[in-house]
Amino acid sequence: MAKDHTLREENMHQMQYALLTEVLGRWKADIVESFLMAEEIDVVLIQGTVADLFTTSFAPVKIFVPTGSLQRARNLLKTLEDTENNTGESEDGE
Repeated sequence: MAKDHTLREENMHQMQYALLTEVLGRWKADIVESFLMAEEIDVVLIQGTVADLFTTSFAPVKIFVPTGSLQRARNLLKTLEDTENNTGESEDGE
């Protein structure tokens, strides 16, 4: 199964996709994917497995974007993370 996972990542490179980031949890990857797709950036998610048998909602997920969109996607991801951090601070009353 690990070999299959490696082959999928190699295919991403051949298709001219680059790794944007890796997050823990499919739910978080889905949020990033939706945000980037709303900005018209194609996204491919590759989810890791636990014990090569089961995927879980907290397994690592690699997020790939087209190489030509990588820098824009990085900037958008930073904006998303900054927004999440600022929202968390305001909820704490700071």
